[in-house]
Amino acid sequence: MQGKKNRVPSEAVAQATKVALKRRGVKVEDIAEIVYQMQLPYNDGLLMEHCIESVERVLRKREVQHSVLVGIELDELAEKKMLSEPLQSIVESDEGLFGVDETLALGAVMTYGSIALTTFGYLDKNKVGIIKKLDTKNNCVHTFLDDLVASIAASAASRIAHRMRDLEENEETFANARTLVLESSSNLNSDI
Repeated sequence: MQGKKNRVPSEAVAQATKVALKRRGVKVEDIAEIVYQMQLPYNDGLLMEHCIESVERVLRKREVQHSVLVGIELDELAEKKMLSEPLQSIVESDEGLFGVDETLALGAVMTYGSIALTTFGYLDKNKVGIIKKLDTKNNCVHTFLDDLVASIAASAASRIAHRMRDLEENEETFANARTLVLESSSNLNSDI
């Protein structure tokens, strides 16, 4: 089969994604704080550990990993002034009409449904938490990264919302299901 011998192992891609985020100053906990803020009003007993677990699960998806790796690479190339013009100036200045950064982030968020999509729109507009820090850092280019972090947070928040629905069907909440309910189990929807 063509291409099999050049495949990158899943664990290598996952590790590269986490390393890239860390290199750019983004921790899983930073993203989880946004998820917590977005979902706490709707989920009794929600803990930060639930949000961290949800972010970790989102970061396991190849679509997300690929988007993060491509976006960060483009941001870093722009910082080094290694893109050709006019793309260099467009990315470096995060030009308002440049929507490729949002398009890349939306590609990753689409696998998590309408809740993720609307949450992404909110986060993109309101720049919550680490997203605001990334968007306003003048000495770094984060044209893609701020949108990618919003995408990850929106996806993780959607996972929490879907898990809450599963818990409600069993007459439970995050408060009385203190164990990490986000892992796959026979009574929970593990597709999201």
